[in-house]
Amino acid sequence: MLDRSGNLFAHSGRLVAAACGAALVLTIAAGAAWCQRAPPSPPSSLPPAALQAAPGPSATPQSDAAPPANPPDHEENPGLINEIGKMFGRLPSLKSPSETIDDFNARAKDAAKDASDSLSRLTTSSMVSGRAGCPVSGNGAPDCKTASDKLCQTKGFKEGKSLTIDSAETCSAKVLIPGRTRKPDDCRTDTFVTRALCQ
Repeated sequence: MLDRSGNLFAHSGRLVAAACGAALVLTIAAGAAWCQRAPPSPPSSLPPAALQAAPGPSATPQSDAAPPANPPDHEENPGLINEIGKMFGRLPSLKSPSETIDDFNARAKDAAKDASDSLSRLTTSSMVSGRAGCPVSGNGAPDCKTASDKLCQTKGFKEGKSLTIDSAETCSAKVLIPGRTRKPDDCRTDTFVTRALCQ
């Protein structure tokens, strides 16, 4: 029986010691957190009226004195609470839920407007089929924009954009002569627009 009660006292003694240690740590941390610089208090031996009337040792008459320097707007406190306040002051401001929803609605409205503009452009366009030859431009490449415009103008539209292009090789009759060797300038490649999107 004594062994059990001794065990109980030892266990409760450890719990009390741990609780005291935790309380001591919290007290020290709270004291450091609340340790802020207080303004100096006047000596208590003088009455308050005498403190206001008595000039300080470095006081000079008001007429000769320079204007006092502007006191700082906010005196810096070196405590933990002040540091935490500075940390929260540096965080970016978060939007309220209503501002977030308004932002989302504005973006959705812009996206819907862009989609309707694209759809209206597609509905005013029409795809046509035909065959228009692409003329050779100054750099030797085929100019299929001109051919697309011509193909669309034959169908009553103003201009077009090529969708399908076809190429064919056109050769002179000289290549049909038996035994004749083929030369590089005997054939040429012609390009045609076969389908265009017209507006």
